[in-house]
Amino acid sequence: MNPFEKIFNYQIISKLDDSGTFMVTSHERSWLKTMLSDVAAEHAFTPETLSKLRSMLETDPLLRMEERLVQKARSKVVHVYHPLLRQLRRSIMSHNQITLSFLAKDGNLNARQSGIPYKLEYSMVKREWYLLWFHLSRRKLLTTRLNKIVDVQDMELPPTQHEQLQASIRRLIDRRAMKVAIEVVRQYNEELSRILYAFSCFDKKVQYDAETHIYTVHLTFPGEEQEYVLSKLRFLGKRVRIAESDYLKSRMLNTANMALDRYGQSDP
Repeated sequence: MNPFEKIFNYQIISKLDDSGTFMVTSHERSWLKTMLSDVAAEHAFTPETLSKLRSMLETDPLLRMEERLVQKARSKVVHVYHPLLRQLRRSIMSHNQITLSFLAKDGNLNARQSGIPYKLEYSMVKREWYLLWFHLSRRKLLTTRLNKIVDVQDMELPPTQHEQLQASIRRLIDRRAMKVAIEVVRQYNEELSRILYAFSCFDKKVQYDAETHIYTVHLTFPGEEQEYVLSKLRFLGKRVRIAESDYLKSRMLNTANMALDRYGQSDP
């Protein structure tokens, strides 16, 4: 391709980007049509959007993946998407109040509980979605699995009341939060990206000391996540050390002592 053709193509692509238009290949259209034929697509899109996409791709062929892929020893499929995600996300973005009916741990139904939805969280370990919400009558934060929610309804909420409740929620979260400073051992500075990835799901700030060449990661996380943080610290091993947090230091010391008692050299 000569330089003039490159300049012309770049101008076309730039104009398309400015107008919000992007180009797709025939292979990408076939892939999208194949994905839309899956049952999960009915939950991921509204009926109007799904119908429009399928009508636009009506003339495109489906990808024949069965000719290239063979499934063996297939395990039970756990879908990442949940039908309530869209509704709850809109409730959070619209600053609405919700009325929940959900199953408790003992199997009893908690019907028509009023609250304010705050955040949707996904557990990579349990592969489940959770709703963090503020119970209006009990004045406390609750975490409920989406699979336990039987029914949810939206209710409009005055903006001033929503701001007051959001302030109360933030105060409760700050009260429950824990903080820890973790130093990266200098000889493992090259593995900083791996260490940060281990704590990627938490709010963090990284501080670098140019004189000592030491990175310090300041983590803020909910109190109920401390066991998860401890598991990550044990996984990273000698790459890091806890600089600030007496409680986590004592837990790690206890873990080390138990390991020495079990695997340390015994007297002859």
